Amino acid sequence: MEQFVEFATNHWMLVTALAVAIMALVWDSGQKAGPKVSTHEATALINSKNGLVLDIREKKDYNGGHIVDSVNISNAQLASRISELEKHKNDPIIVVCKTGQTASAASKTLKDNGFADVYRLSGGIMDWTNNNLPLVKS
Repeated sequence: MEQFVEFATNHWMLVTALAVAIMALVWDSGQKAGPKVSTHEATALINSKNGLVLDIREKKDYNGGHIVDSVNISNAQLASRISELEKHKNDPIIVVCKTGQTASAASKTLKDNGFADVYRLSGGIMDWTNNNLPLVKS
């Protein structure tokens, strides 16, 4: 640790440039994946704009509790099953995962395939549950 502190002190410009590059990369990835929405914003999109909830968790997790009327296509299967979502190309799509971390990759896949109105549920299904919002079990 001492060597790292000494390196950072002696080469502060390099360390700063690295930190800026990492922040820019994270920001750029977030922009390509679409904006995050809160549970309240997601509910508004679902109710007022006929938003589709795409749950990308595995079937077992989905069956344990999911948002009403959500569509389940696991993250691993999304690229091969994207045609199933074609009829929703002009609707808002809210991508839901367990914690909000893996929704970025699925959102980017959707955007790369022409879906323009794509959102990620911030905090995923865990945040939905923590806000005492209803889940359906299969």
